[in-house]
Amino acid sequence: MTMNAKSNAQTKVDMAQTDSSSKLIYSFGDGSAEGKADMKNLLGGKGANLAEMCSLGLPVPPGFTITTEVCVAYYAQSKKLPAGLESQLKDAMAQMEKKAGAKFGDSANPLLVSVRSGARASMPGMMDTVLNLGLNDVTVQAMAKKTGNERFAYDSYRRFIQMYSDVVLDVDHYHFEEMLEQKKQDNNIELDTELTADDLKDLVKQYKDKVAEELGKPFPESVTDQLWGAIMAVFNSWMNPRANTYRKLHDIPESWGTAVTVQSMVFGNMGNDCATGVTFTRDPSTGEKKYYGEFLVNAQGEDVVAGIRTPLPLSEMPAVMPDVYKQLIGVFDKLEAHYRDMQDIEFTIQNNKLWMLQTRNGKRTAAAAVKIAVDMVKEKRITQKEALKRIDPLSLDQLLHPTLDPKAAKTVLAHGLPASPGAASGKVVFTAEDAERMALDHKEKVILVRIETSPEDIHGMHAAQGILTARGGMTSHAAVVARGMGKPCVSGAGELRIDYNAKAFQVMGHSIKEGDIVTINGSTGEVMLGEIPTVQPKLSDDFATLMQWADEVRKLKVRTNAETPLDAETARKFGAEGIGLCRTEHMFFDSERIIAMREMIVAQNVEGRKAALAKLLPMQRGDFAALFTIMRGLPVTIRLLDPPLHEFLPHTEEDIKQVAKAAGVSVDVVRQRSHELEEQNPMLGHRGCRLGVTYPEIYEMQAQAIFEAAAQVMKEKKETVVPEIMVPLVMMPKELELMKAIIDRVANEVMEKTKTKISYMVGTMIELPRAALRAGDIAGMAEFFSFGTNDLTQTTLGISRDDSANFIEIYKQRGIVEHDPFVTLDQSGVGELIQIAADRGRKARPGLKLGICGEHGGDPASIAFCQKVGLDYVSCSPYRVPVARLAAAQAAL
Repeated sequence: MTMNAKSNAQTKVDMAQTDSSSKLIYSFGDGSAEGKADMKNLLGGKGANLAEMCSLGLPVPPGFTITTEVCVAYYAQSKKLPAGLESQLKDAMAQMEKKAGAKFGDSANPLLVSVRSGARASMPGMMDTVLNLGLNDVTVQAMAKKTGNERFAYDSYRRFIQMYSDVVLDVDHYHFEEMLEQKKQDNNIELDTELTADDLKDLVKQYKDKVAEELGKPFPESVTDQLWGAIMAVFNSWMNPRANTYRKLHDIPESWGTAVTVQSMVFGNMGNDCATGVTFTRDPSTGEKKYYGEFLVNAQGEDVVAGIRTPLPLSEMPAVMPDVYKQLIGVFDKLEAHYRDMQDIEFTIQNNKLWMLQTRNGKRTAAAAVKIAVDMVKEKRITQKEALKRIDPLSLDQLLHPTLDPKAAKTVLAHGLPASPGAASGKVVFTAEDAERMALDHKEKVILVRIETSPEDIHGMHAAQGILTARGGMTSHAAVVARGMGKPCVSGAGELRIDYNAKAFQVMGHSIKEGDIVTINGSTGEVMLGEIPTVQPKLSDDFATLMQWADEVRKLKVRTNAETPLDAETARKFGAEGIGLCRTEHMFFDSERIIAMREMIVAQNVEGRKAALAKLLPMQRGDFAALFTIMRGLPVTIRLLDPPLHEFLPHTEEDIKQVAKAAGVSVDVVRQRSHELEEQNPMLGHRGCRLGVTYPEIYEMQAQAIFEAAAQVMKEKKETVVPEIMVPLVMMPKELELMKAIIDRVANEVMEKTKTKISYMVGTMIELPRAALRAGDIAGMAEFFSFGTNDLTQTTLGISRDDSANFIEIYKQRGIVEHDPFVTLDQSGVGELIQIAADRGRKARPGLKLGICGEHGGDPASIAFCQKVGLDYVSCSPYRVPVARLAAAQAAL
């Protein structure tokens, strides 16, 4: 074989002019390998693990891996490959030919290869693969003669033409699928395996004719052209839309690049003593310690993963191939013991011989991840600290949300496979584009219904509440991707008759059209009509064990943002150690209270405002008493009124009349007052402590409600109460001095009146750059700082959180910012201000309590920064409390 890329007639391959002496290719096979498992950054996960399996003595077809550095250079050099690659590829092919005992492109003993992608992080189905490469009109006849199986040879050839044309030549795969279906209909058969050798020969001719028709040139016969075309296609697929979307969803850097693995083919489609399968050493949905997977007799691996045929469960293999099954179980145990983690394994059986094609740490649901981690500690395979590091904190969200109410009435339309646990209801849509449009533009909850999903559907799968497919198994594309996203999925619901043109599916006498609501249960495989009620989740003992381990190692305390009893109780259930932010303004939007609040706003003097505030006082007192009771001695940080008053103003004519009547003024007075309170930039206007300075009676009422509630709970419930009163938006020390004087005066008055001693603290939110820079001065009066990182990010970056969505994605794509700064803290800018404030504040007041209460309090990367800076606690939404507990433990480790 001559590996000459420069003379490539079909596939243009540009080489960089500068020669490369670095090693670009690593070979493996025959029980030895140049790479190993810890070289994932260079060889990708697939290449590194194939090399490792070789070193373990497992049966691995020989091959080689082109490094990720080649991919990085390819894009850095305007899609030109390193000059040294051509000669190294020629040498690597010669080594593989020797190990395989066959020659690439040979007319008597041809070697066929697969060409696959392999990034350092698993990206299932996102990049391109080509199988059976090396077949042409000459080598197919040699394969038929060599194997004595003409049908197998031409089945492999038609598969290769279809896959290569789709992946490399950009001829849509549906052309070939239509021809295949037509051939089966003409022969009155259902299965691909029922096609004869002559049928397949005819299909090969039809396929090649279609390629020539679409491209205006013939399908490439040169095996060298085929190989370079496939390698280029894999590198190009690193930047395809679905790979870009997947990387974005999973925070995988574009700069990593992908490796390319070229490997000798083994065949699962040579007859009934051949098979292919995908298996897991533990159940990836539940984490249960049992072998789990699927296989297909007389098939190739793509048939299982792509969901083209519905496979058999692994539990049926002992009856079909008992000896091979015993070998497979031995491999499972060896690999899991070696990697000390649940493995996702691909294998092929050729003439009753087992071959291992891939192993990797298996993707799993959050519930499975927790169970596997805890079980492996019990099995003494890993330590508690390793277990904590293995769980993605954000994945715990999957465990904390409602499931279907088992008592609810339901109409079951169909049953499929329980591919990804959880339940979801939504309007039916049939395309990824419609799913994204309805979810993002119209804020609708949707269920994406497909015959089978493909990697091109990823954006719609992300937008949907859940996924339902008519074909495919537990390891199909839909199942694997849904589990990774934490979305419910029912696959292989074969009773569905889906009509994309009509945008409807038929099942059990029902016609379900686009926009109709269905519910899927990914834990049972049920598909139901309409929306089904849900119940709160019950957390497992394994979850409690993991959280206990986290609590033992973390240094940061975890509080919650809550102002309602339900939120406070939920957060306590999830392990919150107090309330880090009670936003009192949220308490005023109740229909009964908003009238009194508006009455206060339109009042024309202090007496009028105090009269309206007197109506709010008992309501606020009751709110705080409920929170103090639920927290049972844990700290409760209460932020005094923060937003601009215009947020409470009436807008409709009916509301204006209602406020005028309650306040005893004319409608014109209410309108005039509304006009007076209008601001050009209200978020930088008359809000926060500026309200307390201009209308001190507001903060007086709130302080009175807090201290009276504390006294009441201490007397009636015999509970310790620890109120922490927080003054918002301080920029000058004098502002805090004035507000603290009011709070202290009211505290003394209440304690004297109730004969109760209340321990309390007064502090402030640091949410303005000036406050951070002058933190030493402010700490003279503040007993604690809570960093309000939402506003601190806005005021530091000069970006409105509400408006940044219009451009922040473009900033991420162009590398200006790595993350949305309102999701993950801007550590070099906002973070430096936090560090300055912490240092200067504690220098002025040693032991100053420091916390964070913005949205960043539930973001793992931001929590790690809080640990580094030396904060005492983070505060987050109730359902993020377990996330923060685990993230804080990982930060401590």
